[in-house]
Amino acid sequence: MSPTEKASTDSGVLDTRTRDEQILVIEDDPQMQKVLRRLFREQGYGVIVCGDGLSGLDAFHSARPAAVMLDLGLPNIIGRDLCKIMKAEQPGVPVFVVSAISDVAAKVLLLQSGADDYVTKPFSPRELLARVQTILGRTRSQETAKCSYSFGECEIDFARMSARRAGKQIALTALEFKLLKYFIENAGKVISRVEVLTEVWRCNSYPTPRTVDNQIVKLRQKLELDSADPRYFQTVYGAGYKFVP
Repeated sequence: MSPTEKASTDSGVLDTRTRDEQILVIEDDPQMQKVLRRLFREQGYGVIVCGDGLSGLDAFHSARPAAVMLDLGLPNIIGRDLCKIMKAEQPGVPVFVVSAISDVAAKVLLLQSGADDYVTKPFSPRELLARVQTILGRTRSQETAKCSYSFGECEIDFARMSARRAGKQIALTALEFKLLKYFIENAGKVISRVEVLTEVWRCNSYPTPRTVDNQIVKLRQKLELDSADPRYFQTVYGAGYKFVP
């Protein structure tokens, strides 16, 4: 019997639904398990429920969930350590801490440990669902950007390192693909030259910020309809650049 064919009446097994996106709930309170299971099942998600840290980690490895709902006070492995382990192994999977602890310092510590959000019990189910759907939507967009993306007349395939504009092949260097991917993943955000050099070039020192300017000029020449009047790669004077799809 495959994991998706198991019953969901007991802790630690999968829901019978066959939705692609599974939510992993790691919670030792039976009543809270029921609340979270019902909340996500009603929205069509598959649900995995585990009552302790070890079984939760096993489910995380085997099921590859779309998101994790994580309590802090768990048997075997405490939630904070579990969060660190999961984010180190699969940083792209959102982890939501759902806890009765409302201390600000504790929240900050969990967020610094990699948690994507912190929800204090008791919580509004509608608010929790909205937060989960927002972050999952953002995650899907980032995953799409990792493979392929299109804007205007441009079609980019990052897996094949292929770029086309108006159906014609455009030659981009490996660095230009990397820079383009970073801008797409941060669409709408103003990105400074220092941030680009740190995150794309991976360097802390550089000869001049013009290094970034020159690369942006090349991207505009290759991907903009009019590089002198850019539509997508916009300059934000005094701050950096912004990709506007």
